[in-house]
Amino acid sequence: MYRESLILIISFFAVSFAGCRGTGDAVTFAVGGAPNEIEFWEKLVNEFTRQTGIKVIILRQPTDTDQRRQGLVISLKAGKSDPDVFLMDVAWVAQFGASEWLEPLDDYIKKENLNLDDFFNIVNLVDRYKDRLIALPVYIDAGILYYRKDLLKKYGYSEPPETWGEFVDCALKIQKSMRKIKPNFYGFLWQGAQYEGLVCNWLEFAASNGGGIILKEGKIKLNLPSNVKALQFMFDLIHTYKISPPNTFTEMKEEEVRISFQRGDALFERNWPYAWALHQSEDSYVKGKVDIAPLPHFASGKSVSTLGGWHIGISKYSDAKSKAFKFLKFVVSYTTQKKLALKLGWNPGRKDVYNDQEVLERLPHLAKLKSVFENALPRPNLPYYTQISQVLQHYINAALSGKLTPEVALSRAEKEAQNVIKRYERK
Repeated sequence: MYRESLILIISFFAVSFAGCRGTGDAVTFAVGGAPNEIEFWEKLVNEFTRQTGIKVIILRQPTDTDQRRQGLVISLKAGKSDPDVFLMDVAWVAQFGASEWLEPLDDYIKKENLNLDDFFNIVNLVDRYKDRLIALPVYIDAGILYYRKDLLKKYGYSEPPETWGEFVDCALKIQKSMRKIKPNFYGFLWQGAQYEGLVCNWLEFAASNGGGIILKEGKIKLNLPSNVKALQFMFDLIHTYKISPPNTFTEMKEEEVRISFQRGDALFERNWPYAWALHQSEDSYVKGKVDIAPLPHFASGKSVSTLGGWHIGISKYSDAKSKAFKFLKFVVSYTTQKKLALKLGWNPGRKDVYNDQEVLERLPHLAKLKSVFENALPRPNLPYYTQISQVLQHYINAALSGKLTPEVALSRAEKEAQNVIKRYERK
């Protein structure tokens, strides 16, 4: 299946790039997403061309994030001049930077007087590699807690619980009562399947207990008491407290969680901000019944959200770098970021847009998200993060299924992750 997908990706990009030969001064922009997102990008591209006279050709990527990454890697490894500019998941930026595939932006920023203070500090945490600016944020994500405000109120809660202990008590109480009406009602839905989203969830649990991925002087620490406790708690949510469904570790990704919550099948949901607009749609059972809050934390810790989102960069191999930067600047401009928020519900990479009154009137939840984004936890800014993540996905999921104890799972994960680091450092 993987081989067939890879062949499709290679074929897709070969056809796309072949079609771009002879485009002259045009800028090629690789972007994926849902059909409505691509449609809006086409409108933005046409607007940019009207303003500047610079033609932009969209290279449409697959919707699947992993396939989008594979497609870009194939092109960049080959040193192709197209695409000139593209969107990257936040977790790819360091890898692309370490591979020297990205054009440094510092000189362009100075020349165009682009003020980096208008952006979140994510620019310094994620978009720099070896003191060079290599990308800018377009869309910011972070894990948040969705909750049924109508049910909390009905059962005597004025606010969602702040600690995981209080959270379990609340979920158990309401789940027990709701199951008299809806037998398949659950207290808490989250992403536990074996993929990158599981690592994001685990980081939030672990960091809210003072743990996480500890890197120091080429050594990685995962098998920490704080991490073991967090992973045990994740297991208990499914198997002991049973407030999360048994298919959490086999099937639950973002959309499976979102759809179930939107049907009215759960009290709490951990998801990304994209789910907000969908929960408020006309066909949503929970429309008008949902609110958001920071994720809970362990008694001795604090709320933590894993940073996600998409960043824009320019290929080192681009043959239209100056024009590509003009397009990049257009994408991260106040006007475009505001349009992406209003039309697509995207969370702007610019923090100044969160003070826009029209945006706040249409998207009032952004006021709460701003503080979450300011304190979001990025995944390790490592060129080999993808390999580390794959190790974590395997062992965390094995612990959730009960195949390994949390301590054994993290011990093995630590050993294999250390081997990844050693292999990379020998190169």
